Amino acid sequence: MMKISDGFYFRRAEMKDADTIWKIMQEAIVRRKEEGSDQWQDGYPNPEIIRQDIENGYGFIASDGRHVFGYLSLSFDGEPAYDVEGVNWQTDPPYGVVHRLAIGEKYAGKGWGSRMMMAVEKVCIDHQIRSIRIDTNFDNHSMLRVLEKLGYDYRGDVMVSGSSRRAYEKRLRI
Repeated sequence: MMKISDGFYFRRAEMKDADTIWKIMQEAIVRRKEEGSDQWQDGYPNPEIIRQDIENGYGFIASDGRHVFGYLSLSFDGEPAYDVEGVNWQTDPPYGVVHRLAIGEKYAGKGWGSRMMMAVEKVCIDHQIRSIRIDTNFDNHSMLRVLEKLGYDYRGDVMVSGSSRRAYEKRLRI
């Protein structure tokens, strides 16, 4: 477990966390719908995806030391959807890929998404990874604000699960 700051811990998810993670994901899915977004409204993500993330070592959780309140997937295995014409990536592989960032309802809107993405930067730097890539729906305004705030550059659009997504990248100093 990595202590990021007082009251903020970040670690790899374990199978015992799966039910809690799925509850967080369900809250985020509902929040996306209430915000008028189509993102995550088609049965993805689902509990099987979360289990696969954990089994592959991609799942990470955020907690305040007592309660898990956030989840994301971080992989260094690349993303095939990103290997397309028209996307102007700044760096060559390897890179970190973030998917499925979700915050529990009680913690939403309080900056935890930004803090989780900063923790991802630390993990990537510790692994000598030079950049982070992420995509999000064009109407995921909260994630778009996080990416802008943290200095991610828009690189183009990619197709993920049949939908166009905005792709971003951030170079890291290692």
